[in-house]
Amino acid sequence: MRMAELSRETGVSVPMIKFYLREGLLPGGERTSPNQARYGAAHVRRIKLLRAMAEYGGLSLADIRALLARLDEPGGGLHERLGAAQRTVMPHREPGEGERWEAAARRAQELIARHGWRQHPDSPAMRAVTGVLASLDELGYEEMLTRLDAYAEAAGRIAQADVEAVASAPEVERMVEIVVACTPLGDTLVAALRRIAQSSISGRLFGEEGGKGEEGC
Repeated sequence: MRMAELSRETGVSVPMIKFYLREGLLPGGERTSPNQARYGAAHVRRIKLLRAMAEYGGLSLADIRALLARLDEPGGGLHERLGAAQRTVMPHREPGEGERWEAAARRAQELIARHGWRQHPDSPAMRAVTGVLASLDELGYEEMLTRLDAYAEAAGRIAQADVEAVASAPEVERMVEIVVACTPLGDTLVAALRRIAQSSISGRLFGEEGGKGEEGC
């Protein structure tokens, strides 16, 4: 297909496709003349992945470039390549300090170990968990801290569904697209479903009539 057809197929403008080409994010097409090139299904997949990373993943050009460099490296296991995608969409936070942070870090590591998971203690995800636990402790929300295993069990079930969805994809680039695009979308979906469930459970627990669309806790 020509570039105009590629644009129609992907929903990405011709100027943006040319930008991808100039930046080396999209491989060049097969030259048919000095000023013409032919593009194929691989180009469609790559452009859709670039769009997903920018629009849904909120990634910067530098992040996209670094991620694609990892994905295009020869060798390397699928787990490592998908891990690179996940780390790219995870916000990076600076570690805290002091006794409260250290206590929260120990609590986070113990929680992860109890559920048989593995994670580097200095990873972005572990920093996020530690920061939340430190905040809950500082605010005195023991009601939440005593239920961490219930939250972890729910997260485990969601993660299982996520990984099964990724595993069902027919190709690596599609797998990466699911990780990059669907992680933030999945976060939004889970948060919305959580609030709907909170409203319904609150109504049953506290004696209010449910099912009328009213806001809950």
